[in-house]
Amino acid sequence: MPRFFISAAHKSSGKTVVSTGLAAALSTGQDVRTFKKGPDYIDPMWLGAASGHPCYNLDFNTMPEAELLALFTSRARGDIAMIEANKGLYDGVDLHGADSNAALAKLLKAPVVLVIDTVGTTRGIAPLLLGYQGFDPGVNIAGVILNKVGGPRHEAKLRAAIEAYTDMPVLGAIGKNKALEIGERHLGLTTPAECGGLQAMIATIGKVVGGSVDLEALREIAASAPRLEARPRLRPQPGKPVKIGIARDTAFGFYYADDLEALQVAGAELVFFNTLKDARLPQVDGLFIGGGFPETQMQALEANAPMRADIKAAIEAGLPTYAECGGLMYLCESLTWHGETRQMVGVVKGDAVMNPRPQGRGYTRLKSLGGLWEYGTEILAHEFHYARVDNLSTDTKFAYEVARGHGIDGRHDGVLSHNMLAGFCHLRHSQAAPWADRFVEFVRAHA
Repeated sequence: MPRFFISAAHKSSGKTVVSTGLAAALSTGQDVRTFKKGPDYIDPMWLGAASGHPCYNLDFNTMPEAELLALFTSRARGDIAMIEANKGLYDGVDLHGADSNAALAKLLKAPVVLVIDTVGTTRGIAPLLLGYQGFDPGVNIAGVILNKVGGPRHEAKLRAAIEAYTDMPVLGAIGKNKALEIGERHLGLTTPAECGGLQAMIATIGKVVGGSVDLEALREIAASAPRLEARPRLRPQPGKPVKIGIARDTAFGFYYADDLEALQVAGAELVFFNTLKDARLPQVDGLFIGGGFPETQMQALEANAPMRADIKAAIEAGLPTYAECGGLMYLCESLTWHGETRQMVGVVKGDAVMNPRPQGRGYTRLKSLGGLWEYGTEILAHEFHYARVDNLSTDTKFAYEVARGHGIDGRHDGVLSHNMLAGFCHLRHSQAAPWADRFVEFVRAHA
């Protein structure tokens, strides 16, 4: 599979917009497959919308190298693959870079293209690029894309400095352009579901980026990547089919593509529904409400009282249910944001309150206290939430003790009630923590 790795010197360099534009531009006449490094939901939505295929996350925290390679080679089917970094090329949790973007690029044997935010920079771009080249000679930095260029004069100075002091090819220069601006909020970029005229917007981004970058040179760089041996992924044998309802709308949409696929492989038919518009739950055997932005949609969520009442009745009647982050907030009795409080489902006996600063952010490590479906005694996950839950009963039962991170109260995560597990931490299906398989087995046992 021809492939390349898009990275940058630091976060907020504009690489997601550039990556979205490249995916859209390359998709004209080619089958493009996209990947995102690390735990992220929003950037993959943009990449998936631009390429027309699901985007898959590659995260050292939840999968060992062999499993990451198996995920990549099993999903990189098409004409060209693009992997987008998170933060800067050499950034990561580990001091020595074992979980960095550079480490992933080397694991995948993917040539790297750097997207550099050039605002306020001219000659200084040369030592920056030389430093990135020299820091780890094992990383193949194959070219640079100049981003947020101020104009022809600025571009000429940048190109002259790069040509004079480095041997790095300049693959393109993208000027400042309002058409390339995707709105941001407290959790990052706005989601594609919230953007009106999405396909027209992506087409415009693709036209601007594609017209500013040498796509043929990029294809040649991708084609230079050495062959990777395909590695099969282990799959369970599905049992009796079950139906699992998945909340997917502008309030909820944080799902990993391969987690949903794992549910299907385990024997689940996924039935998507809209918490804002549908009056009732579909006929399902289980329920999964992922993360998202319920706070931005809380008026509409409250207004759909029939859906809230139906979900509450179903859970209290024993419907197997799993909820993450925004899903937990929705299942609480109320949700407060900017001084406004709205009624939610009410099956979690507590009140979700949004805060101006993150309450939990980063990788977490959970120790099982005995939940509804077991998939390991120590679970690696992640969290990113501005919400807390107030007024929880002192006898609330939890699924996890938090060894690293914050969870619900700094010590625990995963509220247990009826056949429901609802917490702030986001799980990732893997061989070490096959939560999707175990959840389907639990649903099947209670169908």
